[in-house]
Amino acid sequence: MGEGNNWNFCSLGAMPISTAWLHYGTLRYTDDSTQRNDIKGTEMTQPVTISALNLYVTQLFDRDELLRDLWVIGEVSNWKRAASGHVYFSLKDSGATLSAVMWKNHTLAHTWLPHDGDQIIAHGYVGVYPERGQYQLYVNRIQPAGRGQLYAEFEALKARLAGAGLFDPVRKRPLPSQPHAIGIITSGDAAALRDILRVLVMRWPMVQVFLFPTLVQGSEAPAQIVASLRTANHYSATVTPLDLLILARGGGSIEDLWAFNDERVAHAIYESACPIISGVGHETDFTIADFVADVRAPTPSAAAAMATPDRTDALERLAEQRQWLNRHISQQLQQEQQRMGQQQLRLQRITPSRQLDLRRQQLDERLWRLEKMIHRKVERWQDRTTLAQARLSALNPANVLRRGYSIVQRPDGAIVTAPEQASPDTLLTVRTSGGPYQVRVVAG
Repeated sequence: MGEGNNWNFCSLGAMPISTAWLHYGTLRYTDDSTQRNDIKGTEMTQPVTISALNLYVTQLFDRDELLRDLWVIGEVSNWKRAASGHVYFSLKDSGATLSAVMWKNHTLAHTWLPHDGDQIIAHGYVGVYPERGQYQLYVNRIQPAGRGQLYAEFEALKARLAGAGLFDPVRKRPLPSQPHAIGIITSGDAAALRDILRVLVMRWPMVQVFLFPTLVQGSEAPAQIVASLRTANHYSATVTPLDLLILARGGGSIEDLWAFNDERVAHAIYESACPIISGVGHETDFTIADFVADVRAPTPSAAAAMATPDRTDALERLAEQRQWLNRHISQQLQQEQQRMGQQQLRLQRITPSRQLDLRRQQLDERLWRLEKMIHRKVERWQDRTTLAQARLSALNPANVLRRGYSIVQRPDGAIVTAPEQASPDTLLTVRTSGGPYQVRVVAG
C-alpha cells in the first residue's frame, strides 16, 4: 500500500481499516524459538523486565507488514498540538480507541487539519511507545472521511463571505488590455510558475514579471500567501506599479488546495489594490480565492493567457491600424492640399497688392465719376446762370428805356406810377436811355 495514493486499502477488505477492526486482522505472531529468545535470552517461564517485554513487542510490530503501512478510519478526539509542533490525538469508533501522533514535518505538509469530532482517514504505521508500553498510530497523512467535512466547511465559508459582499460582481475590476508589469504569487519552484512564464513569453514577451514566492500547500501556506499579497501591493504602491497579480497553483486534491480556501487569504484578495486573477488547480477545481478574485482562470496557464493579449493578434491589429492610418492620412493630405489651394486663391484675392490695385481702379473710377458729376453740375449752373442773366437782362431798366420807355421820379426818388402822384408845379426827373432830364408839372 503506497503512501502517495489518496485512498489505500488493506488486506482486510474493500473498506478503509477501522480502529475497531485491528484485532480482526492477521497479526502474524509467530511461535518459534527465535522470537521467544529475543527477550534477552530469558526463558519464558522466567520473569522478564518491562523494558525487555516492550522491546519484544516493538519488534513484533516492526516485523508485521500490515502494521507498517495502513489506513485507519475513525473520529478525532483530544487533538493537541505540543510546543514542538507535533500533534497528539486519539482515533475512536463505537467500540475502541487508538492513540495517534503526527510529527511536525507531516503537519506542515497539510493545508487542512481536523478538529475534535471530525471523521478522518489516517495513513501511517502502528508502533509501540516503549516507555509506556502502549502501541499507537504514527500518522503521516490525513484526509476527511468521504471529504464531506471539507466540503461542508467550504460551503459554510463560501456562504459567509458571500453574505459579507466579498463575491459581489460590482466590485470586480476589469483587467488592463496591455499590462506592463505583472506580479505572480506562487511557489518559486512550482510547475505552475514555469507554465505561466512560458505562456507570458509566448503571448506578450515585453511584460515585466515580478515573483512573490510563497508556500501553496501546508498549514503555513495561508499566512505566507497573505504576506505575499500584501508585499506585492506594497511593492506596487512604492516601487513599480503592477497592473495585476496572478495567484496560482497547480492541480491537486481538495486538501492540497485548501490553503486557497482560507478566510485570511480571501480577505487579503478582497483588500488588494491590484486586480487579481486566480488560477488555482484544474478547470474543475473551485476555491474561495476564485470567487473573491476579480477574474477566475481555470488553470495557471489560462491565467497567464487572460492577463496578456496575444502578440500575434496585436501585430495583426497593428498592421490593420497602420493600413487604416495610411489611408486616413492620405485622405487628410488630399483634403488639406485642396484646402490649401483654396486658401491660396483666397490669399491671391485678398493680397495687399491686389487690394491696392483694386483700390487704385476704384479711385480712378470715382475720380471719373466725380469729374463727370462736377462737369454736369457746372453745366447746369451755367445754364441756370444764362437763364438768370437772360431774365435779368429782360428786366434791366436800361433795356426797357432803350425800347422807348422812361422812368419818372419825384424829388424824393419815388417812382411816379399814377397821375395823382404828381402834383402841379412839382419838379420831376425823367430818366431815358439817353439820360435824365427834368420837367415841371403844370395844372391840366
